[in-house]
Amino acid sequence: MTSTAHSAQAMVLAAGFGKRMRPITDKMPKPLVPVAGKPMLDHVLDKMALAGFDQAVVNSHYLGQMIVDHVADRTAPKVLTSPEQDILETGGGVKNALSLLDQDAILIANADVFWTEGADPLFNRLIAGFDPDHMDALLALYPVTDGYGYDGAGDFFWQVDGRLKRRGDAPSAPYFFTGVQILSPRLFENTPDGAFSLNVVYDKALAAGRCYGLVHDGGHFHIGTPEALTDSAPVIADALAMERAKQSTSGGI
Repeated sequence: MTSTAHSAQAMVLAAGFGKRMRPITDKMPKPLVPVAGKPMLDHVLDKMALAGFDQAVVNSHYLGQMIVDHVADRTAPKVLTSPEQDILETGGGVKNALSLLDQDAILIANADVFWTEGADPLFNRLIAGFDPDHMDALLALYPVTDGYGYDGAGDFFWQVDGRLKRRGDAPSAPYFFTGVQILSPRLFENTPDGAFSLNVVYDKALAAGRCYGLVHDGGHFHIGTPEALTDSAPVIADALAMERAKQSTSGGI
Protein backbone atom coordinates (compact mmCIF):
# COMPACT_ATOMS: atom_id res chain seq x y z
CA MET A 1 0.00 0.00 0.00
CA THR A 2 1.35 3.38 -0.97
CA SER A 3 0.54 6.89 0.15
CA THR A 4 0.90 10.44 -1.12
CA ALA A 5 0.19 13.79 0.47
CA HIS A 6 -3.10 13.89 -1.42
CA SER A 7 -4.46 10.39 -0.86
CA ALA A 8 -5.69 8.35 2.05
CA GLN A 9 -4.97 4.65 2.35
CA ALA A 10 -8.02 3.87 4.46
CA MET A 11 -11.77 4.50 4.53
CA VAL A 12 -14.50 4.11 7.12
CA LEU A 13 -18.07 3.54 5.92
CA ALA A 14 -20.32 5.66 8.12
CA ALA A 15 -23.28 6.65 5.95
CA GLY A 16 -25.89 4.06 6.95
CA PHE A 17 -29.22 4.65 8.68
CA GLY A 18 -28.75 2.23 11.60
CA LYS A 19 -32.46 1.41 11.57
CA ARG A 20 -32.20 -1.62 13.87
CA MET A 21 -30.59 0.56 16.54
CA ARG A 22 -33.66 2.81 16.86
CA PRO A 23 -34.68 4.69 18.96
CA ILE A 24 -31.02 5.50 19.76
CA THR A 25 -30.37 6.35 16.13
CA ASP A 26 -33.38 8.65 15.83
CA LYS A 27 -31.10 11.44 17.05
CA MET A 28 -27.61 10.01 16.54
CA PRO A 29 -25.97 8.16 13.63
CA LYS A 30 -25.00 4.61 14.60
CA PRO A 31 -21.23 5.22 14.17
CA LEU A 32 -21.41 7.73 17.04
CA VAL A 33 -23.19 5.35 19.43
CA PRO A 34 -20.82 4.78 22.38
CA VAL A 35 -19.40 1.33 23.04
CA ALA A 36 -16.97 0.84 25.92
CA GLY A 37 -16.91 4.56 26.60
CA LYS A 38 -16.40 6.00 23.11
CA PRO A 39 -18.17 6.07 19.74
CA MET A 40 -17.79 3.03 17.52
CA LEU A 41 -16.33 5.27 14.81
CA ASP A 42 -13.54 6.36 17.16
CA HIS A 43 -12.66 2.76 17.97
CA VAL A 44 -12.10 2.11 14.26
CA LEU A 45 -10.16 5.34 13.66
CA ASP A 46 -7.99 4.72 16.73
CA LYS A 47 -7.09 1.29 15.35
CA MET A 48 -6.20 2.92 12.02
CA ALA A 49 -3.90 5.35 13.83
CA LEU A 50 -2.18 2.46 15.64
CA ALA A 51 -1.69 0.73 12.28
CA GLY A 52 0.15 3.79 10.99
CA PHE A 53 -2.48 5.47 8.84
CA ASP A 54 -2.07 9.26 8.83
CA GLN A 55 -5.20 9.95 6.75
CA ALA A 56 -8.57 8.25 6.40
CA VAL A 57 -11.73 9.02 4.48
CA VAL A 58 -15.08 8.86 6.30
CA ASN A 59 -18.28 9.02 4.29
CA SER A 60 -21.59 10.22 5.70
CA HIS A 61 -25.26 10.63 4.87
CA TYR A 62 -27.77 10.00 7.66
CA LEU A 63 -27.35 12.78 10.25
CA GLY A 64 -24.14 13.28 8.35
CA GLN A 65 -23.24 16.70 9.70
CA MET A 66 -22.88 15.16 13.15
CA ILE A 67 -20.22 12.84 11.77
CA VAL A 68 -18.47 15.64 9.85
CA ASP A 69 -18.38 17.76 13.01
CA HIS A 70 -17.20 14.85 15.15
CA VAL A 71 -14.11 14.15 13.03
CA ALA A 72 -13.30 17.74 12.12
CA ASP A 73 -10.48 18.23 14.63
CA ARG A 74 -9.04 14.75 14.49
CA THR A 75 -5.36 14.51 13.59
CA ALA A 76 -4.53 10.82 14.14
CA PRO A 77 -5.54 9.98 11.56
CA LYS A 78 -6.54 13.19 9.83
CA VAL A 79 -10.01 12.64 8.39
CA LEU A 80 -11.14 13.60 4.91
CA THR A 81 -14.93 13.55 4.71
CA SER A 82 -17.02 12.33 1.79
CA PRO A 83 -20.62 13.49 2.35
CA GLU A 84 -23.32 11.86 0.22
CA GLN A 85 -26.41 13.84 -0.73
CA ASP A 86 -28.12 10.60 -1.73
CA ILE A 87 -27.03 7.46 0.08
CA LEU A 88 -24.79 5.44 -2.22
CA GLU A 89 -24.63 2.13 -0.30
CA THR A 90 -21.29 0.52 0.41
CA GLY A 91 -19.95 0.17 -3.13
CA GLY A 92 -21.18 3.51 -4.37
CA GLY A 93 -19.82 5.17 -1.25
CA VAL A 94 -16.32 3.87 -1.89
CA LYS A 95 -16.48 4.67 -5.62
CA ASN A 96 -17.61 8.22 -4.81
CA ALA A 97 -14.52 8.69 -2.61
CA LEU A 98 -11.93 7.17 -4.97
CA SER A 99 -10.45 10.56 -5.86
CA LEU A 100 -9.45 10.92 -2.19
CA LEU A 101 -8.03 7.42 -1.89
CA ASP A 102 -4.87 5.51 -2.69
CA GLN A 103 -4.65 4.21 -6.25
CA ASP A 104 -3.14 0.84 -5.34
CA ALA A 105 -5.03 -0.55 -2.34
CA ILE A 106 -7.54 0.67 0.22
CA LEU A 107 -8.21 -0.63 3.71
CA ILE A 108 -11.95 -0.27 4.36
CA ALA A 109 -13.89 -0.83 7.57
CA ASN A 110 -17.51 -0.39 8.56
CA ALA A 111 -17.90 2.29 11.22
CA ASP A 112 -20.32 0.21 13.30
CA VAL A 113 -18.21 -2.88 13.95
CA PHE A 114 -16.39 -3.68 17.17
CA TRP A 115 -13.62 -6.18 17.74
CA THR A 116 -10.75 -6.91 20.09
CA GLU A 117 -7.32 -7.82 18.81
CA GLY A 118 -5.73 -11.24 18.64
CA ALA A 119 -2.03 -12.06 18.56
CA ASP A 120 -1.48 -9.10 16.21
CA PRO A 121 -3.77 -6.19 15.30
CA LEU A 122 -6.25 -7.05 12.55
CA PHE A 123 -5.32 -4.10 10.34
CA ASN A 124 -1.63 -5.04 10.52
CA ARG A 125 -2.42 -8.63 9.58
CA LEU A 126 -4.49 -7.52 6.59
CA ILE A 127 -1.77 -5.17 5.37
CA ALA A 128 0.89 -7.86 5.72
CA GLY A 129 -1.35 -10.46 4.06
CA PHE A 130 -2.48 -8.45 1.03
CA ASP A 131 -0.63 -9.60 -2.08
CA PRO A 132 -1.55 -7.37 -5.05
CA ASP A 133 0.01 -9.83 -7.51
CA HIS A 134 -2.63 -12.43 -6.63
CA MET A 135 -5.40 -10.54 -4.81
CA ASP A 136 -7.93 -7.84 -5.61
CA ALA A 137 -9.75 -8.36 -2.30
CA LEU A 138 -8.74 -9.61 1.13
CA LEU A 139 -11.72 -9.90 3.49
CA ALA A 140 -11.48 -10.34 7.25
CA LEU A 141 -13.67 -13.26 8.33
CA TYR A 142 -14.83 -14.67 11.64
CA PRO A 143 -16.13 -18.11 12.62
CA VAL A 144 -19.91 -18.23 12.79
CA THR A 145 -19.73 -20.29 15.97
CA ASP A 146 -17.64 -17.71 17.85
CA GLY A 147 -19.06 -14.29 16.91
CA TYR A 148 -20.82 -12.67 19.89
CA GLY A 149 -24.37 -11.76 18.92
CA TYR A 150 -24.11 -13.15 15.40
CA ASP A 151 -27.10 -15.28 14.40
CA GLY A 152 -26.73 -15.54 10.62
CA ALA A 153 -25.97 -18.52 8.40
CA GLY A 154 -22.47 -17.38 7.42
CA ASP A 155 -21.20 -15.85 4.18
CA PHE A 156 -18.17 -17.76 2.95
CA PHE A 157 -16.24 -20.98 2.79
CA TRP A 158 -12.53 -20.39 3.32
CA GLN A 159 -10.62 -22.69 1.02
CA VAL A 160 -7.23 -24.32 1.60
CA ASP A 161 -5.36 -21.76 -0.52
CA GLY A 162 -7.08 -18.85 1.24
CA ARG A 163 -9.48 -18.05 -1.57
CA LEU A 164 -13.15 -17.60 -0.76
CA LYS A 165 -16.31 -19.26 -2.00
CA ARG A 166 -19.77 -17.86 -1.30
CA ARG A 167 -22.27 -19.85 0.75
CA GLY A 168 -24.57 -19.94 -2.28
CA ASP A 169 -27.33 -22.53 -1.86
CA ALA A 170 -25.66 -24.23 1.10
CA PRO A 171 -27.71 -24.00 4.31
CA SER A 172 -24.75 -22.50 6.14
CA ALA A 173 -21.12 -21.49 5.79
CA PRO A 174 -18.49 -21.50 8.55
CA TYR A 175 -17.38 -17.87 8.28
CA PHE A 176 -19.05 -14.48 8.13
CA PHE A 177 -17.62 -11.25 6.76
CA THR A 178 -16.63 -8.80 9.49
CA GLY A 179 -16.92 -5.58 7.46
CA VAL A 180 -13.13 -5.09 7.37
CA GLN A 181 -11.16 -5.56 4.15
CA ILE A 182 -8.51 -4.43 1.70
CA LEU A 183 -9.65 -3.80 -1.87
CA SER A 184 -7.92 -2.87 -5.10
CA PRO A 185 -9.48 0.24 -6.67
CA ARG A 186 -9.38 -1.54 -10.03
CA LEU A 187 -12.42 -3.50 -8.88
CA PHE A 188 -14.51 -0.34 -9.27
CA GLU A 189 -13.83 -0.04 -12.99
CA ASN A 190 -17.05 -0.49 -15.01
CA THR A 191 -19.22 -0.53 -11.89
CA PRO A 192 -22.60 1.24 -11.79
CA ASP A 193 -22.93 4.93 -11.16
CA GLY A 194 -24.86 5.86 -8.04
CA ALA A 195 -25.83 3.39 -5.34
CA PHE A 196 -24.61 -0.21 -5.36
CA SER A 197 -23.36 -2.80 -2.92
CA LEU A 198 -19.76 -3.87 -2.42
CA ASN A 199 -21.05 -7.33 -3.28
CA VAL A 200 -20.71 -6.22 -6.92
CA VAL A 201 -16.93 -5.92 -6.58
CA TYR A 202 -16.65 -9.04 -4.42
CA ASP A 203 -18.35 -11.00 -7.20
CA LYS A 204 -15.82 -9.62 -9.71
CA ALA A 205 -12.92 -10.67 -7.51
CA LEU A 206 -14.47 -14.09 -6.79
CA ALA A 207 -15.04 -14.75 -10.50
CA ALA A 208 -11.41 -13.91 -11.22
CA GLY A 209 -10.12 -16.10 -8.39
CA ARG A 210 -8.68 -13.03 -6.68
CA CYS A 211 -10.87 -12.78 -3.56
CA TYR A 212 -9.14 -14.12 -0.45
CA GLY A 213 -9.98 -14.34 3.23
CA LEU A 214 -8.14 -13.85 6.50
CA VAL A 215 -9.67 -15.21 9.71
CA HIS A 216 -9.57 -12.75 12.62
CA ASP A 217 -8.13 -14.35 15.76
CA GLY A 218 -9.42 -11.87 18.36
CA GLY A 219 -12.97 -11.16 19.50
CA HIS A 220 -15.85 -9.94 17.34
CA PHE A 221 -19.08 -8.41 18.61
CA HIS A 222 -22.25 -7.93 16.56
CA ILE A 223 -24.07 -4.94 18.04
CA GLY A 224 -27.19 -4.39 15.97
CA THR A 225 -29.89 -3.38 18.45
CA PRO A 226 -30.21 -1.37 21.69
CA GLU A 227 -30.74 -4.65 23.55
CA ALA A 228 -27.55 -6.09 22.07
CA LEU A 229 -25.70 -2.93 23.06
CA THR A 230 -26.79 -3.39 26.68
CA ASP A 231 -26.25 -7.15 26.78
CA SER A 232 -22.79 -6.98 25.23
CA ALA A 233 -21.43 -4.28 27.56
CA PRO A 234 -20.08 -6.57 30.32
CA VAL A 235 -18.75 -9.09 27.79
CA ILE A 236 -16.93 -6.33 25.90
CA ALA A 237 -15.53 -4.93 29.15
CA ASP A 238 -14.08 -8.34 30.01
CA ALA A 239 -12.67 -8.76 26.49
CA LEU A 240 -11.02 -5.34 26.59
CA ALA A 241 -9.51 -6.09 29.99
CA MET A 242 -8.01 -9.29 28.59
CA GLU A 243 -6.71 -7.39 25.55
CA ARG A 244 -5.04 -4.77 27.73
CA ALA A 245 -3.46 -7.45 29.92
CA LYS A 246 -2.12 -9.24 26.86
CA GLN A 247 -0.70 -6.00 25.45
CA SER A 248 0.96 -5.21 28.78
CA THR A 249 2.54 -8.65 28.92
CA SER A 250 3.81 -8.42 25.34
CA GLY A 251 5.05 -4.84 25.67
CA GLY A 252 2.16 -3.21 23.81
CA ILE A 253 1.01 -3.19 20.19
